[in-house]
Amino acid sequence: MNLDLVAIVVTDYDEAIRFFVDVLGFELVEDSPSLTNDGRAKRWVVVRPPSGGTGLLLAKADGEAQEAAVGNQTGGRVGFFLRVDDFDATFQRLRAYGAEITGEPRHEEYGTVVVFRDLAGNRWDLLGPRP
Repeated sequence: MNLDLVAIVVTDYDEAIRFFVDVLGFELVEDSPSLTNDGRAKRWVVVRPPSGGTGLLLAKADGEAQEAAVGNQTGGRVGFFLRVDDFDATFQRLRAYGAEITGEPRHEEYGTVVVFRDLAGNRWDLLGPRP
């Protein structure tokens, strides 16, 4: 058993793809035409870390309730945790992109960590290797 996908509600498919692929280093594994439950066109967009594992379904907000959830899917808490092999390179790509970064990286027992917001405003922990 594995957790295959987690949905992140976004405002624009292409901007989200650029952020997750170009900034965070994910791979675009699927971008297919699809339909909503009531027959309107949408896309099925999945990105995954290069090592595989749980992917992200980038779901474009559909309607007022979903639009209100963009950037606040976890109620303002850090809700996503990205462990990377090269913390410094990923941190520098986030800074170059202009991502909101909370504080400076700090060293914890579980690795180097800093909080950042993705393009939608969701809070993430960027985690470096464990010591």
